Amino acid sequence: MSVTFEQLLGSPLLALLAGVAAVMGLLTVNALFLIYAERKVSARMQFRLGPTEVGFAGTLQTVADMLKLISKQIISPKHIDKPLYHLAPLVVFAPVIASTALFPFSEAWSIVDVNIGLVLVFAFGGIGIIGIFMGGWGSNNKYALLGAMRSVAQNISYEIPLLLSALSVVLMTQSMNLREITVAQGEAGFWFILVQPVAAVIYLIAAVAETNRAPFDIPEAESELIAGFHTEYSGMGFAMFFFAEYSNMLIVSMVGTVLFLGGWSGPGPAVLGPIWFLAKTYSIIFMMMWFRWTFPRLRFDQLMSFAWAIMIPVSIANLIATAVVLKVV
Repeated sequence: MSVTFEQLLGSPLLALLAGVAAVMGLLTVNALFLIYAERKVSARMQFRLGPTEVGFAGTLQTVADMLKLISKQIISPKHIDKPLYHLAPLVVFAPVIASTALFPFSEAWSIVDVNIGLVLVFAFGGIGIIGIFMGGWGSNNKYALLGAMRSVAQNISYEIPLLLSALSVVLMTQSMNLREITVAQGEAGFWFILVQPVAAVIYLIAAVAETNRAPFDIPEAESELIAGFHTEYSGMGFAMFFFAEYSNMLIVSMVGTVLFLGGWSGPGPAVLGPIWFLAKTYSIIFMMMWFRWTFPRLRFDQLMSFAWAIMIPVSIANLIATAVVLKVV
């Protein structure tokens, strides 16, 4: 039986405050760790050392960079659309907090347990896309606007195969509850990646595109668009976009862990559930980093063609095949 914060604390208000604090703590540590890890992973792949000076093996370099970024003056360009410009970082980041609270980190512990958790995660992800477009439009900068339009087109395109790959698992479990999907894999005795390898590969590719990571980082193509939709942001405005990007990597990886890797399941006592969950999640994140420093960036037309001509037809075929097999069996 899963225990939520509300059941543990006995008060909806205390549960809300404790949940926000827990999620913010997790996301902050995650961002600091992933920035450091990406520096080290990229350095390893390019035969460099990466950060070495600040702290042991450079572990405090990211903290120093964070403090420097927080202390920077926030500069706003002239002739911007002020409501859209200033709200955009909040609209991008706020859904991340809500999404993270939906995941069951072990069989006995979760922040929020709802029957449509999977739907809510994808819905909150869609709100973040609106924030990106708000930032590009409100900046009164053509490069930022082009980056925002690319991001919207890319996210809408790759959202379709992402959802279709998740639906294959939903058909198998007859549930959209993240905890029940995890439990179903434990009862079946195998992870769904073994019976849904096509859906797993489609999900991974679409997740990389959804987070605007290389080789799908067209909205932030520095060689063409300076920095894309966040070109005109400085200080904490830029930091929140950056924070949201690494937090979204965590969210799509946690969804992949729940759908295809059995969530918290693993050898050993149940108390190790959160450790197994995070180990699987960060294994997916490592693959995303590996892709970034291995594959060249695609052209935008190649990116869109790949989604509509390959990813979507294959994901539809996989969904139909899943439905037929379940009906026959």
